[in-house]
Amino acid sequence: MTEEEIQQLSFEEALLKLENIVRELEGGRIKLDEAVTAYEQAVALKKFCESRLQSARLKIEKIEQQPDGSLSVAPLDAAGENADD
Repeated sequence: MTEEEIQQLSFEEALLKLENIVRELEGGRIKLDEAVTAYEQAVALKKFCESRLQSARLKIEKIEQQPDGSLSVAPLDAAGENADD
């Protein structure tokens, strides 16, 4: 699978492919050359999934109530700390 083909996948499709590759590698039922190729694909899929998750995380915002009662939108804390929500 090429980098271009990976970019065309949805997050869910990429994650499913990554999970299947991991199962194959863990099962030890594939030849060494195929295992190396599968590992390379797994690394590319992992990077793609991490990138998509990071992008989604950056889009998440929280709604805050201002002292005057109005609502505003603020970025989610980078550390994910929203204990008072």
